[in-house]
Amino acid sequence: MNNSVRGTARLAGAGLRALLVLTVICGVIYPLVVTGIAQAAFHDKANGSEIKAGGRSVGSERLGQSYTLDEKDKAGNPLPDPKFFQGRPSAAGPNTENTQYKLVVSGASNLAADSKVLLDSVQQRRADVAAFNGVSPSAVPTDALTASGSGLDPDISPAYARLQAERVAKANHLPADRVRKLVDEHTDGRILGFMGEERVNVLKLNVALRELARG
Repeated sequence: MNNSVRGTARLAGAGLRALLVLTVICGVIYPLVVTGIAQAAFHDKANGSEIKAGGRSVGSERLGQSYTLDEKDKAGNPLPDPKFFQGRPSAAGPNTENTQYKLVVSGASNLAADSKVLLDSVQQRRADVAAFNGVSPSAVPTDALTASGSGLDPDISPAYARLQAERVAKANHLPADRVRKLVDEHTDGRILGFMGEERVNVLKLNVALRELARG
């Protein structure tokens, strides 16, 4: 075997050994270490930030979801359930005007601020939210009208939650003051006291609402 062949064989052997070592380190050891640390230090977050009610998982506090009836409107969209607090509109999914959450995708409508389609949809949402909650259209807050950038926002503003309190209380035969207090109890402040805005996690609030309604 000449030097050229031996050199090639030596390089091939070295490359194969490097491949095997790096495969074990990066493909086995590293994922196991990272997974172990995540499970030990951030168990809840590493497992999807699940929220459970009645012994079963009802969703993730990081992902918004819809709360609807079996009935549908003229456009074929499920009608919102009056017994639950409703989240923000969602543009996630193939039909960007469908307000139902599509958890297999994430995204916004990408409509420009001066888009007639966007402006018309906002006005329609304003009218729908006002009628659904029995309030003046001028009282409807912005987050009830516009979809989030991800389309999966799990939170709403305290103003939107309080706007829905009267309707939710009536639908569940509960005192309105108690439902408003429930909203206050589930209002989270700004991160570190200064970042972001106050917010209400809709799923957590609805889980607490069901517990309250059941007595």
